[in-house]
Amino acid sequence: MNRDDDKELWDVLGRAAKPSVSPFFARNVVREIRKPAGWTTFSGWLNPRRLIPAAGVAVALIAALLLRTQTTVVPGPKINSEKLAIVEAQDYEVIADFDDLLASDDSNSLDDGIL
Repeated sequence: MNRDDDKELWDVLGRAAKPSVSPFFARNVVREIRKPAGWTTFSGWLNPRRLIPAAGVAVALIAALLLRTQTTVVPGPKINSEKLAIVEAQDYEVIADFDDLLASDDSNSLDDGIL
C-alpha cells in the first residue's frame, strides 16, 4: 500500500496512540514462567501430591463397582402359604400358654435392677 493511495487512512493511523510496553514487562513474563503448575496443565496432574489421592479414589470406585456387580442374591426357599394359614386347635392352646409366659416374664422382679 502506498502512502499516496489513501492519505486520509494514513492521517488517521498517524494520530492513533502508539502501543507502549510496561517497564515491568520482562519481570511479569519471568514470574509467569516460574509460577508453579496448577491442575490445568498436564504436569500438574503428574504431581505425586495430586496423583496418589486421585488414584486412590479411582481404585475405590472401581472396587465398589466390581463388588456391586459380583454380588448375587440367592432366592430363599419357597414357602407354601396354605400351610401357614392352617392353625389347629392345639396351636391355639400353645399360643395362649406363650402369652401367659410372656406376661409373667414382664412382671419378673429379678430384671428390675438391671436397667
